Amino acid sequence: MTSTSTSSTPAMSVFWDNVKTILYALALAMVLRFTIAQPFRIPSGSMQPTLAVGDYIVVTKWSYGYGRYSFAPLEGLLPHGRIFSNGFLGSEPERGDVIVFRPTAEPTRDFIKRLIGLPGDRIQMREGVLYINREPVQRESLGVTDQCPDHNGDPLPAETFRETLPNGVSYITCDKGMTSLDNTREYTVPEGHYFMMGDDRDNSDDSRQIVGFVPRENLVGPAQFIVVSFDRTTSLLRPWTLFTGFRGDRFLKSVN
Repeated sequence: MTSTSTSSTPAMSVFWDNVKTILYALALAMVLRFTIAQPFRIPSGSMQPTLAVGDYIVVTKWSYGYGRYSFAPLEGLLPHGRIFSNGFLGSEPERGDVIVFRPTAEPTRDFIKRLIGLPGDRIQMREGVLYINREPVQRESLGVTDQCPDHNGDPLPAETFRETLPNGVSYITCDKGMTSLDNTREYTVPEGHYFMMGDDRDNSDDSRQIVGFVPRENLVGPAQFIVVSFDRTTSLLRPWTLFTGFRGDRFLKSVN
């Protein structure tokens, strides 16, 4: 009896040591997720061609300081506003940043768009051209490509433009023809808010419609890079598609 009890004691000790190691690892992972960086999967094509469906991106939480939604799903326990956003850790968002945020109209969903309008800016679309403070944003046609597929992932010809914002940030947008989103009223961005738009201009729920102006405290953080990307043929039920559907050209690609 004595030897059985003695032999079981080390086994239980090893078991509890393993449990503690797992708990410590989970706690560290949660701390990193809430304070340093968080992965997100891109589910829609509203940011094509910058971000494609199936991209897995990393968003840094500290870049703009911390708001309530930096700690989702615990936001209901936290006060409004942002902390550490005055240069101690974070800085102010800049025009052209690609940002994950929670819109006021749908505070339980994460959205990702490009910051187009800063507080006080006047934003308008006229005949598909973006105007900031009543000046057209510089853009150059890159021709028609199939870089912006439809909702089903099927190729859809679209004209692409290289758009350059007043602060020099440059990126590619898609134009799929004239739609209601190509002609809007003039929006004046309120203090403490931002105007967001998708790069696939005719396929984006953004500040031109349901998203509206985005409060500063609703920002989660900027997208930094694509960790990995898989096309629509990938399925965990068919493990080999993790290799056949892997997009090597997007591996560790920066988001800009």
